Amino acid sequence: MTAPMFSLDGRRAVVTGAASGIGAAIATLYASAGARLVLADRDGLRLAAHAETCRSLGANVETVVADVGEEEGAQRIVDTCIARYEGIDILVNNAGMLTQARCVDLTTAMWDDMMRVDLRSVFLCTRHALPSMIAQRWGRVINVASQLGIKGGAELCHYSAAKAGVIGFTKSLALEVAPDNVLVNAIAPGPIETPLVDGISAAWKTAKSAELPLRRFGKTDEVAPAALLLASDPGGNLFVGQTLGPNSGDVMP
Repeated sequence: MTAPMFSLDGRRAVVTGAASGIGAAIATLYASAGARLVLADRDGLRLAAHAETCRSLGANVETVVADVGEEEGAQRIVDTCIARYEGIDILVNNAGMLTQARCVDLTTAMWDDMMRVDLRSVFLCTRHALPSMIAQRWGRVINVASQLGIKGGAELCHYSAAKAGVIGFTKSLALEVAPDNVLVNAIAPGPIETPLVDGISAAWKTAKSAELPLRRFGKTDEVAPAALLLASDPGGNLFVGQTLGPNSGDVMP
């Protein structure tokens, strides 16, 4: 049972990229904490399967198959939550992609696609969610960035740039909307065992593991509690523009 300090009982939450990886782990934890959910992803089959997992925990769950990097998809996801639950309390911008290439080999299309999925989507979903949150004077926006947005990563210039943008967006928006009791924060995980990381070379992963003080990648259920903390009341009430780092010691600000 979730401690009352970290309960999300009745809260209305949207989680993007919810079909697998960190997004799926956050959705599961939110379901167990009592949230009413709208789960979004481009993979409809995986999304439907994970929605059933969340329902088995007693949660009300709606699903939306959409591309959050496009305006129509981002708006439809938020509108679904507002229509189904008469508002939105929590937005977790988790959807993302990860590809690997040296900067000299990056195509403009690779760069643009990374920015669209990993950065533009955060802006689009948040912009659509804010009016409802501001009107009710309560909201939480949680943006999943990466420790590479802080320290950078070889062969990941485009990914690191997008995630640095997420962190900058988080801080700036937090200053704008904290007076409206809308709290905006980020989570910057280190390397995590997810399908997203499967596309990275084995050599990169081996070398990265050796750099980490813990000497291992994290697991998704070791990241999700940070998203529960930031969404909870009173547990998350004093976090404004912060970037939490479940990163195996890869970054120590």
